[in-house]
Formats: sequence, structure tokens, C-alpha cells
Amino acid sequence: MGRAKTKAAEDNATQDEALLSLLAAGLRLQANDTLWRVSGNTLPHRSLLRDAGGTWNRLDMCWEFTGEDPTARLAAALEAVPALGHNSAAPLEPKPHYHGHRGRVRERVLKSGAEGLEDYELLELLLFYSIERIDTKPLAKRLIERFGTLGDLFAADPAHLREFDIDQRTLVLFRALRDSGRRLAQQKVAKKPVLGNWQQLLDYCHTTLAHEKTERFAILFLNRKNELIADEVQQRGTVDHTPVYPREVVKRALHHEASALILVHNHPSGDPKPSRDDIEMTKEIRAAAEPLGITIHDHLVIGRKGHSSFRSLGLL
Repeated sequence: MGRAKTKAAEDNATQDEALLSLLAAGLRLQANDTLWRVSGNTLPHRSLLRDAGGTWNRLDMCWEFTGEDPTARLAAALEAVPALGHNSAAPLEPKPHYHGHRGRVRERVLKSGAEGLEDYELLELLLFYSIERIDTKPLAKRLIERFGTLGDLFAADPAHLREFDIDQRTLVLFRALRDSGRRLAQQKVAKKPVLGNWQQLLDYCHTTLAHEKTERFAILFLNRKNELIADEVQQRGTVDHTPVYPREVVKRALHHEASALILVHNHPSGDPKPSRDDIEMTKEIRAAAEPLGITIHDHLVIGRKGHSSFRSLGLL
């Protein structure tokens, strides 16, 4: 009986050591009957987890193992990888090339600002705060290469981002950054004479709509001083069409007691050239609004790399 107790204690101690090894690597293990889930900082260990028999669960953002408890073999695999684990009996391995890199990047930004950073460098810096203990530059470069711009990346479908093993914490970071950009742009135009701050208005519209994957039709409601008093997305459509009803546009204008409107919609294709349907729809809204004393100042079509103004094109 004494030997059995000793053996059980030794097994428990070994299991505890294995769990501590996983925690030291930033991995968390949860057990449920015959299913084990590994979450946390899995990105730098994805090859190891895959080779150990794990399957990536895109929905729950974790690696799953079935059958025997994988704790011991995962700990052994971590110990066998010099860059991720270290055996105190083995000679010290040289530090990775990115050792201290995060501190140098932060110091550079604090000293000189972030204006001089390339998109991938800025993204690399942002990833510092959601991904621990790895070189984030290669991932940042792959993401920019795949999505093109930071705006397109932050607006990307989560399913596409998970192809890069992006975890939930990073997804939340991207959404927060996108909404922060929208709010900052909105503050520059809110309750100000829009016609005298036209470039800021364009920047706001671009920030809000340029990277959407489907068409959205928005209305900017202005008072008699041409100050922005409300901003609403009226309709959401498909990749190339948004149904717009002039009666609903006028109804919302009367609700806000608006004296003028600026119509805005995006072209997910990237080309801001107005379509024939865009032109006809604008004429219908103008015909419904002007008898009620509501002026249509402009209709802006927003693309990824530019915009079109109905007023500038002579269409209003």
C-alpha cells in the first residue's frame, strides 16, 4: 500500500511539473472527459501542437486532443525545442535574433513617433500587445501581403484571419482599433460646419466605409448652419447593390429636422465611379426632398483609393 501511495504521489508530481511547463510556455490546458483543449499563446507552438496530434478548433480558437492525456508528451516536446523550452543540464542556446527587439521598437516610437513606420512595422508593434514571446514581424508582413492595408486587415472577416491562427484576443484588438479610428474621425466633423471642413468629412467617410465588403448607404444630416447633427447607415446591401427608398430618406430627414443632406455610399469593388443606378437613385431622392425644403448638398461614392462627388461631376 505504501509503494502504491508513493507511486501515485510521484505520478502527481510529474503531472504537476508537466502542467507547469505548459504554463511557462503560455499554454493553458482544460480537460473534459476524453477531450483536452490547449489555448493561450498557441501561435509559436502550432507546429509542435499539430505534430503531437492536435486539431485546430477555429470556432473556439484552441487546439483539441482526444484519447490519452497529452500533457506529458506536450511538456516533453516543449523541453526538446531549444527556442521554446530549456533543459538546465544542457548548454545555453544562443538568444534568438529578435531578443530585445520589442523594447527597441517601443523606444523608437517613444522617441520619434510612429509616423515613419511602414504598415507592417506598425502592425508588428500592435501585435506585441496580443501575442507574447515571439517575433511578430513575419506574421505582420504576411497579413499586409494578404490583405493589402491596415484598414482592410482590421475589417477582414474573422474566418479569413483565422487562416493565420489569429486568436480571439487579436481579433478583439483589430475590432477595437477599427472602431477607435472611426470615432476619432467622427469627432473631427461632429457639430461643425461640414462644407468648411470638407477634407475632414472625406476622411471620415473613407474611414467609415472604404473597407466594407458590402455596399452601405449612409446619410449625413445637416442643420441650417450645415453642421452635422446625425449620421446613419440607411441600408446595407450586397457586394454591388444597395436598395434605397427615397421615402425613407425623407422620413429620416424630417425626424432629425435636417435642412440638408449629404448622401454617401461605398463601392466594395474599389472603383468610386457612379453607376447609372446611383445617378437615377440620387435624382429620385432629390425630387422627393427639395419640395420639403431639404437640400441635397452632394452624393459621395467612396472607394478604397478615392472618391467621386456628384457635385464636382455636375450630377447635382
